[in-house]
Amino acid sequence: MPGDTALEKDQGRSGTEIELINGGAAQRVRDAAYRGAGRALQTRQTNPTSSGNDDWKAGIYAQPGVRTLRAFNAVGGTTVMGWFKRSMDGPAPNTVTADPNDLYNAIGLAGLLTGDSDGHGVRALLELIDVNGTLRLVALGRRLDGGNSQTFAATEDWKTLLPKDKWVHIAATFDFNAGTMALYRNGQPVEGFYTRTDDPWLVAGPGPHVTTASDPRGIKIGGSFPQNTVERNPCDCRMDALTFLDRSLSAREVAAQYRYYFRH
Repeated sequence: MPGDTALEKDQGRSGTEIELINGGAAQRVRDAAYRGAGRALQTRQTNPTSSGNDDWKAGIYAQPGVRTLRAFNAVGGTTVMGWFKRSMDGPAPNTVTADPNDLYNAIGLAGLLTGDSDGHGVRALLELIDVNGTLRLVALGRRLDGGNSQTFAATEDWKTLLPKDKWVHIAATFDFNAGTMALYRNGQPVEGFYTRTDDPWLVAGPGPHVTTASDPRGIKIGGSFPQNTVERNPCDCRMDALTFLDRSLSAREVAAQYRYYFRH
């Protein structure tokens, strides 16, 4: 944004500003995710031994909601995608507990907050999280504010899906009407499974089913709490071309989005 090097201008339609939290302009690094990309966003834990609310992350947060994100108010689907390059070998040390050996159970990539979020609760999220003792790449969605979430977890090893220090394009789609989610890597579907077999989104009855009619309280990137009040699930990662869409893309559309980056 002109006049503020710690803000990113939205290249999409909404005009949503993204703050580069704690690192500011230093979080823009020269690293091309794809040909012609230029700079990327750097997020990371800065001090693994103390809780200083100084982790490098990005996002936006506002109560009662971010008006520029109104397209995700009472919406039937959402897509979260972008280019990611991870440099960590697993979850970072947990700086908000007394045990120095404690680790977070997740690595935050990018997500859209719910309309009642405290900065952590999400409507649509891409992350790496512990699923029954195994860290997995997941899409995590919540249709109703205050309601239950559903998780679609990748079967393949997360280190294979996101190899260290290599750029990959990851997408997650959320069809809130049908009650389904999907993951994609470099434009191709990723096999996975749902962690719940019941109806956490309450879509068994007559539809159409949409999310709560509330504006999301923001976006979180590279960790939770974009209002910078708590440290949670930091990601030592680089990211680019982060995209939040107000519908669930088809498999063909995700593949087309991936191929787009190689037409330049």
